[in-house]
Amino acid sequence: MLFSGTKFSDLSPTSVFLILLGFLSLGGSIYYFIDLAAGVLQEEKFAVDQQAFDFVRATSFDGLEPILKVVTQAGSVILIAVASLALAIYLLFFSKLSRWVGIYFIVSMGGISSLTALLKSQFGRERPEFLGEYHGATSSFPSGHAAGAFVFYFFIIYLVFISHLRTQWKWIINISLALIALITGITRVYMGVHFFTDVAAGFLFGLAWLLICIIALEVTLWHQRRRQEEYRSEHERKSHTIKNVYASSSDGKKIE
Repeated sequence: MLFSGTKFSDLSPTSVFLILLGFLSLGGSIYYFIDLAAGVLQEEKFAVDQQAFDFVRATSFDGLEPILKVVTQAGSVILIAVASLALAIYLLFFSKLSRWVGIYFIVSMGGISSLTALLKSQFGRERPEFLGEYHGATSSFPSGHAAGAFVFYFFIIYLVFISHLRTQWKWIINISLALIALITGITRVYMGVHFFTDVAAGFLFGLAWLLICIIALEVTLWHQRRRQEEYRSEHERKSHTIKNVYASSSDGKKIE
């Protein structure tokens, strides 16, 4: 886990830094998501959306479309759902990690899916003018592909981070996973099915929800360690008391 021990005094400087960074990131992501959401509700036109589409037109080239079709599938509902089910089964029944990890993974993925669907229904933002054959079945804000991919791949990054892999492999795997999540969101803008602000909001909302789930998981595991330590201490105390009583009884018999 990110934090070991059962007392606040056990926290290392790195742990304290990660705690502060986590809460700052959580606050920042919520603040900027609300800012974007307020603009969408007021039907504000964001300059960055037009700039993003201008950039797409300037950088598109022949042969890009097949690549986009493949890359964007990394955030597709079917792929994420199947991969999430497989990972959940592994975490619950085959991993050496606490089953709470699997439970919170299910909560994180189920939650992001339900919450983005709810947000889409509330905001009802129309999609941009579609490029080519692509279209969207739901409203545009926030991007479900971006939010779902972010939570899925970054939860795996968390799992890799707490694993016993060598540091160099952690960096290689986690950077690769982060790029997949980010590029998946970018493809939605290139394909014309989302505004840039839809994708940014998806990432921000995904980050906030993921941090809430991981913080809750770490707190749960911390309480679990405390309960286990208290149980061991109580068991050792009772064993010590019984030994003392037995020793006293034996000494009494010898004296007689």
